[in-house]
Amino acid sequence: MTEYENRRVVGQVKEVTSLANPLVKDIKALALKKFRDSQNAFMAEGLKLIIDALDLGWQIRTLVFAKAGRGNPVVEKVAARTVAAGGTVLEVSEKVLSAITRRDNPQMVVGVFSQKYMALKDVRPKNGDVWVALDRVRDPGNLGTVLRTVDAVGAKGVILIGDTTDPFSLETVRATMGSVFAVPVARATPDTFLSWRKNFPGLVVGTHLKGAVDYRSVDFSNRPVLLLMGNEQQGLPDDLANGCDRLLRIPQAGRADSLNLAVATGVMLFEIRRGALTLEDRS
Repeated sequence: MTEYENRRVVGQVKEVTSLANPLVKDIKALALKKFRDSQNAFMAEGLKLIIDALDLGWQIRTLVFAKAGRGNPVVEKVAARTVAAGGTVLEVSEKVLSAITRRDNPQMVVGVFSQKYMALKDVRPKNGDVWVALDRVRDPGNLGTVLRTVDAVGAKGVILIGDTTDPFSLETVRATMGSVFAVPVARATPDTFLSWRKNFPGLVVGTHLKGAVDYRSVDFSNRPVLLLMGNEQQGLPDDLANGCDRLLRIPQAGRADSLNLAVATGVMLFEIRRGALTLEDRS
């Protein structure tokens, strides 16, 4: 950072120590979905996550950092990027940061970003692309883990069907470990999804307890694949199950009659993407 940039950022930083500060109240309110929706915003914690989000083109509205971050060159650089993007930079006390994150030992840096969804009509899979559709997923940990797994295997994105948990809740964002910024998310009602599915150019598969096909026996290569996963409690409803080209099953040997949604999705994704995944050095 140049001396000019440093002076500019210092002049833009607002010091906040009171929980009654209106800016702090607005950020704390993002813990509730109605405020996230009304402000079209959400919160993410951690310096690496915020840098990744900025590198991927997400719009930052506010950067909050603890007093301990003062003088840290990486924090200062992120602050400069926030100011350049038209955002606000707040230096806060440990008490304020704990209240914002609802943690006793919070991350040193928090960012407030604008939400971003992909329009379903813009999801146009090409050969080899893999998408995941989740029906009424309820648990933020499950959704966050699925987003992280989609990112890990190189799948293209997630479609949320019906009344699902919020992908921008603090719990979901934490569970993604930053993948919320790398994985496109689209939303659809069941009817809208089924209408879009009619023109899907590849193979649509779903997991189902009544599935007669072993998931390991299917050739997923050389075509787009849509993996449809059901709700944690009820699985795929009939209308969505009937929209699948094949209903698959993951064999089990123990007493458990089903797998956790995120685990089952992970098992399926690694099989679907098996031919594309290697142990090559990613560094």
